[in-house]
Amino acid sequence: MLYEIEFPLASLSSEVVETTLEEAGAISITFVDRGDEPVLEPKPGEIRLWSDTLVRALFDDSHEAAHTIGELASRLGSHITDSARLRAIESRDWERVWLQDWKSMRFGRRLWVCPSVEEPPEDPQAAIVRLDPGLAFGTGTHPTTALCLQLLDALPLAGRRMIDYGCGSGILAIAALKLGASHVIAVDLDPQALIATRDNAIRNGVEAQLEIQGVPPSLPPVDLVVANILAEPLIELLPVLQAACKIGADLVLSGLLKSQAYAVKAAYSSGFDIVQVFGRDDWCCIHARRTA
Repeated sequence: MLYEIEFPLASLSSEVVETTLEEAGAISITFVDRGDEPVLEPKPGEIRLWSDTLVRALFDDSHEAAHTIGELASRLGSHITDSARLRAIESRDWERVWLQDWKSMRFGRRLWVCPSVEEPPEDPQAAIVRLDPGLAFGTGTHPTTALCLQLLDALPLAGRRMIDYGCGSGILAIAALKLGASHVIAVDLDPQALIATRDNAIRNGVEAQLEIQGVPPSLPPVDLVVANILAEPLIELLPVLQAACKIGADLVLSGLLKSQAYAVKAAYSSGFDIVQVFGRDDWCCIHARRTA
């Protein structure tokens, strides 16, 4: 059995609170919005909290709850005793719970993304990506990822070299290799993403064709660049992504709200022809081609 302690962050330092909870034995710490205050597009590496933030910390039963609250009050202030809420949590493999309803999905003509524990479709022409996202983003369920997968299935990838900038779980890099790409460089600033990408590449038998890099990467010009990130970082990364595209290379930009497409297209218009913009729900994807 586990238990959760939650309390308002108020004027406390998030760094101090996090350190205190870790030293008290917390096995997970989450900061959540108590109101409805969106935090849009933090910069890479930036942690931005809300004006009314709630702290939730999870402990196992080796730490007695009353003692833990008392320890927190002594270090963070006596108001913790009055404001903290305590509740029991059933012990479960939370990383796996959300995956229970995740099923195999097809994108385009022949690309399938399948959970690692599920049987693949009986289709001899299928290009199958076996996936376990771990703690990284990317299963194909989000529209931004789905749009990229759909376009990858439609592009001629045989023998082409690709960069997946912001690789997350590695889903786009592995899909490209399964669809015929010869080599992919996967880039991400999150160490968990690099771990998940490597593990998924091994699971799919494509690790020899995949090169994994942190940020800042060293990128040679390639035939295709895919960046499923956010609008503001995509605009900031224009010099990097443009330099990574050979003349005539395809560029796929995703992670955009439809309302942000114009600004991103404008930023890339001097070095690229916009081939198409297509969307799903409130999100869209831009397919461009590098010009001389």
